[in-house]
Amino acid sequence: MLNILIIDDEANIRKTLSYCLAAEGHTVIAVSNPADAIEEARRRSFDMAFLDLRLGEEDGMELIPVLLSDSPWTKIVVITAHASIQSAVEAIKRGATDYIAKPFSPDQIRLFTSRIGKIRALETEIAALREDMQRLGPEDRLQSNNAGMQRVVEMARKAAASEAIILLQGESGTGKSVFARALHHWSPRSAKPMVVVSCPAVPPDLLESELFGHVKGAFTGAVRDNPGRIAICEGGTLFLDEIGDMAPAVQAKLLRFIQDKEYERLGDSIPRRADVRILAATNADLAGRVKEGRFREDLFYRLNVITLTIPPLRERQEDIVPLTTDFLDYFRRVNHKSIRGFTEEAGQMLTDYAWPGNVRELRNTIERAVILGCGETIGKSDLPDNIAPAASMPAIGDRVSLSAIEELHIRRIMATTSSLQEAADILGIDQATLWRRRKIYGI
Repeated sequence: MLNILIIDDEANIRKTLSYCLAAEGHTVIAVSNPADAIEEARRRSFDMAFLDLRLGEEDGMELIPVLLSDSPWTKIVVITAHASIQSAVEAIKRGATDYIAKPFSPDQIRLFTSRIGKIRALETEIAALREDMQRLGPEDRLQSNNAGMQRVVEMARKAAASEAIILLQGESGTGKSVFARALHHWSPRSAKPMVVVSCPAVPPDLLESELFGHVKGAFTGAVRDNPGRIAICEGGTLFLDEIGDMAPAVQAKLLRFIQDKEYERLGDSIPRRADVRILAATNADLAGRVKEGRFREDLFYRLNVITLTIPPLRERQEDIVPLTTDFLDYFRRVNHKSIRGFTEEAGQMLTDYAWPGNVRELRNTIERAVILGCGETIGKSDLPDNIAPAASMPAIGDRVSLSAIEELHIRRIMATTSSLQEAADILGIDQATLWRRRKIYGI
């Protein structure tokens, strides 16, 4: 179903068109003049607009580029009682999608909306496919042999059908973005766009503009209007990755959008509305950041409706072998290699390693091994140095130096802890000493 704007100064036309389109299930807003049309276009996103060329004493032709500057994806169909080849050509030049002469029948209107609905669906699908192509990888699977992971997946499937905000928690590399894409795919919004915003990747002073948009001249460097990511994913899903790093000023504006579905672009006082489902992810302890005053408590409670905590890879060792097999199959095809598998020694090392970087580290390790490997199987020599020693920890009394035992012990502890302070506490040393040891051993 489409969001449609009708702009015509004749009340009967507005009423007839609105009735016809609403009966087909479309959302319709009807206005009589350019000023109201511009205001509505700035408030919400429209898939399609029916535009009369004569709006009292004003020229509808001048409105075409104005509407498209805010929403370049809007398909504008010009309607006029004074049809001519010249005006039709001029309308198309200015960006209109089609042209229809008055009087017209309901069947003609249904034909136009049906065709444009198919075009918008294809555009959305293409955008989604481009997103998938950029992000698609062999880790985009949620099958698991681990009971804890299976419970998280089942909860995600149930929550996906709702409109609730979902907060994804877990260490870096556990697959929070994979879950986000799955939630969107399983949701009723799957036909609409999913837009990803990585909060740490955007400078704090630009994040507000990236999310909510800005008008030309709103700040130095704003040489043109930017609709913002929220407007782009109208009807779809907005995924805020690592939301714990969001600046306080943006947190306040996001809270208002969550509560009221309203926002303003930078440099513009006109309130806009958007129908967007929000997913958020973090590897930080948001509750702890609330206590420290680094994250808004009211925003935290708004986000914490349904929380999915993804277990780290070290807690689901039964998934290491299937994931390793998937990664190997994928990267040998991508790199045109004929590698059949792993030596028994290398396979055991991969299974025994604690994977502090989780699935992302496992993926990178297999990709590196496939690229550098020259034989039919991946052996110990093809694995990074930090993995092989960790899997071959010497026993007390073996003929090795104390420094070798110390290095391997530090590596093993750091692989199973979430912070330097925790590792230092377990080792019984302070962080400064741990830092010096890491420097000596190249950890």
